[in-house]
Amino acid sequence: MFSGFPPAGLQFLSELANNNNKDWFNDNKDRFKADLQQPALEFVAVIGERLQDVYPKTRYDLRTNGGGSLMRIYRDTRFSKDKTPYKTAIAGMWWEGLGKKTVSPAFGFQVTASGIDLMAGMFGFPKEVLAAYRDAIADETLGPEIAEIVATIEALDGYAITGEHYKKVPRGFEKDHPRERLLRFASLYGHLSESIPAEVVLSPDLVDVCYDHLIRLAPIQQWLVKVMARVK
Repeated sequence: MFSGFPPAGLQFLSELANNNNKDWFNDNKDRFKADLQQPALEFVAVIGERLQDVYPKTRYDLRTNGGGSLMRIYRDTRFSKDKTPYKTAIAGMWWEGLGKKTVSPAFGFQVTASGIDLMAGMFGFPKEVLAAYRDAIADETLGPEIAEIVATIEALDGYAITGEHYKKVPRGFEKDHPRERLLRFASLYGHLSESIPAEVVLSPDLVDVCYDHLIRLAPIQQWLVKVMARVK
């Protein structure tokens, strides 16, 4: 059973935001591991098992080196103006497919000092996936299917769809295509409009609340699994 993140975990994130430097982090690394990383792993395992009951091919991995479900707490500052070395959130994913979690249809979470965010889908399409995605949008079976899924999720209170990127319909598709909006997407994921508040993150209700939201968002992720099967 997972009874929620400990208050000390959210307190760590709050303090990290005000002390984002290597000396402070190294002095408090044991707190990070005990109060945040370990509870996050337990959360990943509990939600992962429940997702596998419905979607058996869902994957999760409890390694903490960045290759598992949890993202690394260390920021990649090479191409960023922000040179602070640590993320002020802990995030992770459950995914389907043999590829890396970040380029696979996935469910994801991010815990901050003030709450938790959830998503389902893909944050970005590699070139070959983008081509397969556009072909699927134009397909007379998969296209109407995703259009209905998107409309259903956007009609739900507190949910949103993100991914629209291009101003014009890509070459090779009619400008007045009935799903022209979706053809202009460069990613596709559903998510909550607002974070689930901290009091829920700290409570035994967290697993049920998150699982219910992820199941509502799951049609996006599952549709993308079908798209990935078409990637050449």
